[in-house]
Amino acid sequence: MNLKRTLTAAAAGLGLLLPTITLAAEHATEAAPESGHGNQAITLIFFLFVMLMFARIGTLMERIGQPAVLGELLMGVLLGALAFIPGLGFIDGLKGQEFITLVAELGVIILLFRTGLESNLREMKSIGVKAVLVAVVGVVLPFVGGYFVSKLLIPGLESNTYLFIGATLTDTSVGITARVFKDLKVLATKEAQIVLGAAVFDDILGLLILAVVSGIVSGGHVSVGEIVWISAKAFIFLIVSIALGQLLAKRIGRLFSRIHSGIGMKMALALLFCGIYSYGAAVLAGLAPIVGAFAAGLVLDPLHFNDFVAPALVGKLRNWTDRLKGADPEIAEVKKEMIEEARHEERMHVENLIEQIGWFFMPIFFVYTGMQVNLETFLNPKVLGIGLIITAVAFIGKIATGWVVGRGLNHAMIGFGMIPRGEVGLIFANVGKQLGVVSDETFSIVVIMVILSTLLTPPILGVIIKRQNQQMAAAA
Repeated sequence: MNLKRTLTAAAAGLGLLLPTITLAAEHATEAAPESGHGNQAITLIFFLFVMLMFARIGTLMERIGQPAVLGELLMGVLLGALAFIPGLGFIDGLKGQEFITLVAELGVIILLFRTGLESNLREMKSIGVKAVLVAVVGVVLPFVGGYFVSKLLIPGLESNTYLFIGATLTDTSVGITARVFKDLKVLATKEAQIVLGAAVFDDILGLLILAVVSGIVSGGHVSVGEIVWISAKAFIFLIVSIALGQLLAKRIGRLFSRIHSGIGMKMALALLFCGIYSYGAAVLAGLAPIVGAFAAGLVLDPLHFNDFVAPALVGKLRNWTDRLKGADPEIAEVKKEMIEEARHEERMHVENLIEQIGWFFMPIFFVYTGMQVNLETFLNPKVLGIGLIITAVAFIGKIATGWVVGRGLNHAMIGFGMIPRGEVGLIFANVGKQLGVVSDETFSIVVIMVILSTLLTPPILGVIIKRQNQQMAAAA
């Protein structure tokens, strides 16, 4: 099926979905009070399935050589824009439901957990200095640039407003970058590991700035002691949690395998680690839960699950290998490949289990992020112009990080990998709005920056990585 036919089929599928959504919403709205809660619940669940289908249609971007995450984000924008169509205004209410938000947040937690599982802690240690350097530069430059450029472009506002604009430019949405790297099959490269490592430190520094700026707005000032305490909590959590995980994970795995050594228990234990670390990051250290999820993935290793039953496919491969007899070189080669495949499947089993859960939750997160876009912000020329300049500052501040890691690496891949703000920038802007220092106009400027940094980065990274692959192929 060619691309034109695929697009036609996708349009037809969307056309079939719209009346179904409308009927479901009307049914929930018109339901009797005593059954309203049940109808609302099933409507929200159905809407999640619709979001998932929109995400799957968004994977058409792969047909033109772009990562699927871009299509998922754009389909989220489209789904949110459907609220402007008469009779579909209820979509605005659905996307703001706490249940939908919760599922989307769970999606990014699962994504970062799996990213941590795919990352190697020893390799992360080897690139630690470079990752910290990238994070520091990637926070300081956008913050300073955002403060002074916004002060120049929007004179007359409170200093706190400029501080908040600068703060919204600091943090990187590692979820989007991680997904792009995964889609383009470069997650194991040194550049990707530096970006992901930097994103952890970046998140800590960004949230530290947010905490300090919020404290200044709320109380007028923040003492040096409070800043030190916030920073200490963040770093202590990461160091202690990773050290404890390395020490206890295998023992905990052995204990639970005695209760049941099946695949279900293995998956439940992995998710328990993810939950404990996410909760600990949020409650004990005041960090984003995704930092804890990433740390949990770093801690867990295939060795921690050695006491559990091997996957069924591994047993079959080993059985077939034993049954292959003969000294023929071709048979020997097949046996070698089957042994390697069995080892790979056993080593990657936990990651594969988590990925299967992520097939539902992760696309929901990216569609949800796209749905937060308010297209009306593009209709004000002044807001649009200032938003474009602030976006340029946001881009330059992060791109510069790629050139502080030394030679032998793809600087553009690192710099552009640090650009997406995604949901993080929106969270920062919302905090400022709640504190009363970010007006609707300023909020729109930040939203434009978030939209462009989120939507433009995946295709740019796709081009950079494709060019690198072509150069490597030509050199070979």
